Amino acid sequence: MKAIVYTKYGSPEVLQLNEVEKPVPKEKEILVKVKATTVTVADIRARSLAVPFPVWLPARIALGFRKPKKDILGMELAGVVESVGKDVKRFKEGDQIFAASLLGFGAYAEYKCLPEDGPVSIKPSNLSFGEAAAIPIGARTALFHLKKANIQSGQKVLVYGASGSVGSYAVQIAKYLGAIVTGVCSTANVELVKSLGADKVIDYTSEDFSSKGETYDVIFEAVGKSSFTACMKSLKQEGTYINVPVPLPGVRMLWTKLTSSRKLILGQNSPENSEALYFLKELVEAGELKVAIDRTYDLEEIVEAHRYVEKGHKKGNVVINVEHTNQS
Repeated sequence: MKAIVYTKYGSPEVLQLNEVEKPVPKEKEILVKVKATTVTVADIRARSLAVPFPVWLPARIALGFRKPKKDILGMELAGVVESVGKDVKRFKEGDQIFAASLLGFGAYAEYKCLPEDGPVSIKPSNLSFGEAAAIPIGARTALFHLKKANIQSGQKVLVYGASGSVGSYAVQIAKYLGAIVTGVCSTANVELVKSLGADKVIDYTSEDFSSKGETYDVIFEAVGKSSFTACMKSLKQEGTYINVPVPLPGVRMLWTKLTSSRKLILGQNSPENSEALYFLKELVEAGELKVAIDRTYDLEEIVEAHRYVEKGHKKGNVVINVEHTNQS
């Protein structure tokens, strides 16, 4: 089968289209013919090893010191079950699924084996494979952190980076939970964030959200580009601060936790099960959750796709069409 392989860390050019051995499912695994995958910020970091300094060592241990332990990237996918292991109960041949493959990567390929008890679900019936592939990481991440914040109806939530993958889902899920949502984004993305249901949109290129005098019950930092001081200025005394890209607290965050009643929730991986995907599937089919897609590339264009995402200006999600490769 064809797959995008990388054998060393570096620029997008380390990604190469190669022929590799087609995987065989184990007893409790399903073999998926991949129709679509995505390029996430996590893929960029794993490829380049450009991770925050506090997690540099854990990242090296997890990903590999001298070279990648896993040579095929790709952390989310949608496709069709081609075969199942002999002990699989939840899925059958022909099922259309969407899944996260964060722990094992491997979605940049024509086929991928997945554990049936992992984050795998039947695909939402009203989405294309490309749209479905863009849900399992960004939407699960947003849902997981917002649930930890225990948002109540009527609370005010500010989402910084509201036009990215995680942020675009955070806006919609917070609205579903009954919050009054303010999105922060650039001028080019204001209309997109409005279309996702934000009650108010602040253009950070012309306005500083922290200077407006408004306070929020929850501040959701989706991209790691806002000032912690500014966020604390705008967060209510009993409020919750969420920072998805930052897994470990800095000195100022630790001091805030010790000296105030504010709650800090830092970036964590979602549980590796199917519960969140089933919930998100229901939201999508009920029309409560939309998928924002910026661009779509073919698998052979993966280098160009990585270059684009690495610039840091994507709107929503960047999808990789593997179907084209399957048919070629």
